Amino acid sequence: MAETNKHEVIIVGAGPAALSAAIYTTREDIDTLLFDRGAPGGLAAITDWVDNYPGFPDGIAGLELAEKLQKQAERFGAAIEFGEVLKIHDSGKYKRLETTSGDYTARAILIATGSDYKKIGVPGEAEYYARGVHYCATCDGAFYRDKKLVVVGGGNSAVQETMFLTKFASHIDLLVRSTIKASEVLQKDLQKYIDSGKVTVHLGTSTEEIVGNSEGKVSEVVGKKDGKTVKLPTDGVFVFVGLKPNSEFLEGSGIELDHLHLVKSDENLQTSMPGVFVAGDIHSGATMQIASAVGEGATAALKIREYLEGHAHPIQN
Repeated sequence: MAETNKHEVIIVGAGPAALSAAIYTTREDIDTLLFDRGAPGGLAAITDWVDNYPGFPDGIAGLELAEKLQKQAERFGAAIEFGEVLKIHDSGKYKRLETTSGDYTARAILIATGSDYKKIGVPGEAEYYARGVHYCATCDGAFYRDKKLVVVGGGNSAVQETMFLTKFASHIDLLVRSTIKASEVLQKDLQKYIDSGKVTVHLGTSTEEIVGNSEGKVSEVVGKKDGKTVKLPTDGVFVFVGLKPNSEFLEGSGIELDHLHLVKSDENLQTSMPGVFVAGDIHSGATMQIASAVGEGATAALKIREYLEGHAHPIQN
């Protein structure tokens, strides 16, 4: 195996938890590679505005925060490669990662792959992604000023984002498969928009298809209520049905997952595979907050250092 594919630490992911960990490991001269399948920053990078991250009293754009974290990690020597990790193997003192760029080995691994937006899996959803189908209101809502929108979902995020989108849209149809499961406080706030005629809620309505026009953009959502077809003309669709952990590559690896497919760990953030650690939104029990992900990434880095010191095996060619 090429020497360049051997590292002391490989971090799977490049979101806030991963970048925070890399800042700590590289600052202590621990050879660290981040392996990510997309743009660095994770979901934070596509969050329009972060208002609750400590140290920024006026808030900060999510993309700017992600870029600052990346630059800081790279300043200390962290390297980022792009590709997808397919599987992790326990090879004793070294762990082997199967990736789309070949095999890599590391003395310790940090899993910090975060989560992705859940899809509803209906015809037209993938075809019209970014051409009328979206998963981030703060990222794309402004494109729909004085336009009609459909929002799919009934949880906290769906209700919150619906109210946010009223800043731009002329009218919003909220499609809820069963009943609204958002908190009572959010439901009370939503009622104001319903009373004003800005939002119409369609309970017990499933989303069956997203239809486009001759220009290749979304023009209609087809739903079903009480067995009858419902057609809603729209300029765009925002889907908020939760987050999906990016843990598919861990299935069958021996790394223990919880019932939500989040990665379980001990008190040292070490998973059921010795030498493999976890941090951030992929961690079982995560709060799904940038600040806590960053803190956990730092903690994981310190625990990884302790692990490496207790298992001193210099990398050999």
